[in-house]
Amino acid sequence: MVYTISEGYSPKEIAALRHIRNWLVHRGCFPSVRELMSSLKYKSPRSAALIIGRLVERGVLRRKSDGELQFVQAKLNRMEGVQTVDVPLVGSVPCGAPVLAEENTEAVFKISTDLARPPHRYFLLKTKGDSMNKKGIKNGDLILVRQQTTAQNGETVVALIDGEATIKEFRKLSDVVILQPRSTNPANKPIVLKDNLAIQGVVVTTISKKEKYK
Repeated sequence: MVYTISEGYSPKEIAALRHIRNWLVHRGCFPSVRELMSSLKYKSPRSAALIIGRLVERGVLRRKSDGELQFVQAKLNRMEGVQTVDVPLVGSVPCGAPVLAEENTEAVFKISTDLARPPHRYFLLKTKGDSMNKKGIKNGDLILVRQQTTAQNGETVVALIDGEATIKEFRKLSDVVILQPRSTNPANKPIVLKDNLAIQGVVVTTISKKEKYK
């Protein structure tokens, strides 16, 4: 994903900002000063602390009352020239509950409207397993899902099966639905269901856990 940063910020500030965002998306928290130091290959934690301090002074970051950092989203959006929408990151799915139940939301992220296009609703889901690795969806990745209850043949869907979310390729044959894995692991088998399948949404894109924002 490409973020356009406005002029006036040093290369080190831009690198730190991108790294912090990437860390937040994939780990759900801000990196510590030492983690930032290590990732950006600084020689001392003081260098990382100074970069954080400059981003706070510029108003892109701020410290909460408990000392934790957070993004000032309005400032960040102006920097990047990007329009965003709030998209929830959904955790584990309890038996019988819809994916988007409020109690399942682990965090809320800002996603570009180029990806999460209004007026549709979207959610993020962290993947488990290797059943769709041939489609580039690997264990631990995040997927952006457009919420809907129908799908076309060949689309990758999130469906609720036995109270758990599963990610598979959708195929419909007459009154039978096949949820087809696309995997290098032969242990992953198709799931065959009647047409009363509980589809939660269609996968729009994958955010690799190894991906770096550029």
